Amino acid sequence: MINWIPLTSLDQLQGLLNNQQVSAIFKHSTSCGISGMAKRNLERFANLADKPYDVYYLDLLAFREISNQIAQIWQVEHQSPQLLIVKGNSCLFDASHGEIDFDDIVNYLK
Repeated sequence: MINWIPLTSLDQLQGLLNNQQVSAIFKHSTSCGISGMAKRNLERFANLADKPYDVYYLDLLAFREISNQIAQIWQVEHQSPQLLIVKGNSCLFDASHGEIDFDDIVNYLK
């Protein structure tokens, strides 16, 4: 199961940056079929997991400014859909489009 945590403010983003805990961010375009497919795939495999995983969910259409800040802070090119695994000011992993895989969440959020 994925516990989607809406990422809706720059204060939340600053909290992730200041935190030394590993966190996952899924950037999703609600109008993109590929993004919808990636989200459904994550949810499908998460339903088979032995525990729930907290993943921050960013609606790109509603919060583009936050997406721009993510690109700047963690020095990643803006993509949609995109999965980032971050720890403080380091981006440990990022994937986009068909490269997004639930196993990456499991590997980093043990």
